[in-house]
Amino acid sequence: MDTSASSSLSSHVSTQAHALMTAAGYDNAHAVDELLADLLTADETTTPWPSQISDDHTPVEFSLALDHGQRPTVRILAEALAARPSLAANLHAAQHLLERWASRYSLAMGQYQQVADLFAGAPPDSQFAVWFSVVLRRRNVPRIKVYLNPQCRGTRHSVALVVTAMRRLGLGGAYPALQAAAIQPGGRYSFLALDLHHGPRSRIKVYASHAATATDADAARAAAVVPGVDTDEVTTFCRLAAGDTLGSATSRPLVSSYTFVDGDSCHPSGYSLYVPIRSHVTDDRQARDRAIALARRYGHDAGLVDEAITAIARRDLAAGVGLIPHIAVRLGDRAPGLTVYLSSEAYRVSPPRPRTAFPPMSGPTRPERSGSSPEPR
Repeated sequence: MDTSASSSLSSHVSTQAHALMTAAGYDNAHAVDELLADLLTADETTTPWPSQISDDHTPVEFSLALDHGQRPTVRILAEALAARPSLAANLHAAQHLLERWASRYSLAMGQYQQVADLFAGAPPDSQFAVWFSVVLRRRNVPRIKVYLNPQCRGTRHSVALVVTAMRRLGLGGAYPALQAAAIQPGGRYSFLALDLHHGPRSRIKVYASHAATATDADAARAAAVVPGVDTDEVTTFCRLAAGDTLGSATSRPLVSSYTFVDGDSCHPSGYSLYVPIRSHVTDDRQARDRAIALARRYGHDAGLVDEAITAIARRDLAAGVGLIPHIAVRLGDRAPGLTVYLSSEAYRVSPPRPRTAFPPMSGPTRPERSGSSPEPR
């Protein structure tokens, strides 16, 4: 699809969002329309802004999060675009939207206000300063999270920004262990994310991108800083999601994130690992099979995962790669949660890779292949 008009982009993304929410069992899919209208305001006469949210620069990405004992969660990651996009104009649009949402949804803005000047005090030197995550729920009130970019003042300032932000947020005691575990040679801080809702489970998350050649051992070492995380499960997840190509040079790294909630001053209480699955498969049919196998492994609804992929896809899965860009596992004091990320592909589809580029997975790391039809929900 070649989408240049904002109305076409909005229609494309809205159709996918409705289908995904219906697949996840939501009966208020219309609630997403106002949110998307707030976000996708770019002038239809402009060239599409090269958003870094997705491979084809669509400024929206979907995800489906599965946790034991909870209803599935539909999320939208998005970049607020100005009517005539630029770095400065997009930052202004994001700030204006945040003010509007803070009033409309009674957002908890205290933590954001403590660090906003570090990340959003001036137009960024990199591609963005602020992104939004919208968690859709059966009630019409969404949960909003902001993603702040530690690279926004240039790579050389990113560590200082994270250190200062963590200290302001009362997490200075956790920084040394985090730095030693997460930032190995070639790694960098990629996001600081803040939940904007009230309550003790409101989270601060620090994201670290590993080196392009990082292995499952690097991920396990990064996870070990979080008390109670099973590092053996981290390595297993890596190999099931990425196969035997993990550690080969790729422009898309493994990403670790560390979750802090109220009372976590010296150690994070949760850990997530994001595997760029589209870099380790030939096409999205293979990515789908691995996602379904992982859902089964962790006791989640594999049929729902398949339905969610079908809801977003507008093509045969074997005809491209990147519809499923990442898959993530959440570990900590609860049973593992799983998140499957889904690209809108509004602007472009990446062609599949030659099968010779990926050797067959060996030994016990081969995931179970799903049947031709989804499991009953």
